Amino acid sequence: MSKVVAVLNPLVARFVEGRLPDWLDVRWFHSPKELLALAPEAEIAWLDGSASPATHEAVRLATGLRWLNTLAAGVDPFPLDLLRARGVVLTNGAGLNAITIAEYAVMGMLVIAKGYREVVRAQDRHAWLTEAPGSLELAGTRALVIGAGGIGGRIGALLRPWGVEVVEARRRPAPGVLSGDEWRARLGEFDWVIVTVPATPDTDKLIGAAELAAMKPSAALLNFARGAVIDQAALVTALRDKAIAAAFLDVTDPEPLPAGHPLWSLDNCHITMHLSGRSQQKLVPRSAERFLANLERYGRGEALEYRVDLALGY
Repeated sequence: MSKVVAVLNPLVARFVEGRLPDWLDVRWFHSPKELLALAPEAEIAWLDGSASPATHEAVRLATGLRWLNTLAAGVDPFPLDLLRARGVVLTNGAGLNAITIAEYAVMGMLVIAKGYREVVRAQDRHAWLTEAPGSLELAGTRALVIGAGGIGGRIGALLRPWGVEVVEARRRPAPGVLSGDEWRARLGEFDWVIVTVPATPDTDKLIGAAELAAMKPSAALLNFARGAVIDQAALVTALRDKAIAAAFLDVTDPEPLPAGHPLWSLDNCHITMHLSGRSQQKLVPRSAERFLANLERYGRGEALEYRVDLALGY
C-alpha cells in the first residue's frame, strides 16, 4: 500500500515527530519555492506560516489534495470556492485561541473601565495622579457577545464570575441565546458590545452607523473578529462625536493600519494590532494535538473534527 503524502510546515515538526503514523510520508517545506514544488504531491497539507500568495498557489497546484489543515480560526484568507469545488476537507483552529483572546477581552474592558491608558501616560511623564481616571466597575454591567462560539463563549465564561451579565448572540438558535438579528433591537441595553463573529460576506460591516447609533453613549465596542466586520468610517465618526464611549480594536481594516489613519489619534480608541491570539505560547502544540487526533480519524476513514463549512466560511 502506497503511503499518503503530507506536506507540512516545519514549525510543527518538534510537536509531531515520532508520533506520526507509519502510513504517512511527510514532506517538510522550508520556503515558498519549496512549498510550490512539493504541493502537487500532497494529499494532506498544513501550510501555516507561508505567505498568503504562496498558500493560494500551493492549493491551486495541489490537485490531489483531500485534507487541508490550519491552526487559524478564521479561514477567509483561503480559496474556499476552489476547495469546495475539489471536495477538499478544511479543518481549522476554532477555539484554540479562545483562552488568550478571552483574557485579552477582559483586559480591554478593564483598560477602558479604569482609564488605564491615562495611568500609563502619567507614569511616562512621572506624574502622580490623585484622582482615578476611570471609576467604572465591571460588576453590575451588561455585555452583549455577538458570535458566541468558542471564543465568544469563553469571554462570557470569564466575565460572569466578575458580576457581568452576559447575553450571547449566535446565528443559529439555541436556548437562552439571541438568534439571527434579535440582538440589533437590544443594542441599547448593553455597556459592552463584543464582536467575535467569523468573517463572511454576511458579516461584512455587520456593525455600521445604525448599530453604533443604537448603542448607549456610555457603551464600548470591542472587536476580536475581523476589521471588515465594522464600518470603520462610521466608527471614527461615532468615536469623534462621542456617540459611543470607546472602542477596543484588536483587528482593523486594513492590517497593518496605515500610520495616518484617524483611529490612531482618537483618545477613546484602543488598537492592539491583532495581538490577542499571539499572546500565548501554546497555540502550535495545541494545534499539533488536534492534527494528530484528526490524523488517526483520517487513517480510519472517519469524519474529521473541526471541519469548516466551505459554503458558510466557518
